Amino acid sequence: MKKIFYIDYPQEHIEGQAHAYRCAYCKVVTTTINGLLEGHLATCEYRIAKEREGFECGVEKQSIAANVCDDFD
Repeated sequence: MKKIFYIDYPQEHIEGQAHAYRCAYCKVVTTTINGLLEGHLATCEYRIAKEREGFECGVEKQSIAANVCDDFD
């Protein structure tokens, strides 16, 4: 089972920064996590719990083949 974004993890404010937050468990910054389960550390309690619930890590990134791209913008 996959979700598009995983944003229900507990977050904490990073001291001294106005709008910076991180995962309360693994301490990874939310902009690094980017809503992805694999953005959390492999030892993160939140990630481990989600994987136990049946959620999958490793969302495939789509890429465009070089032969179908334009040569210019």
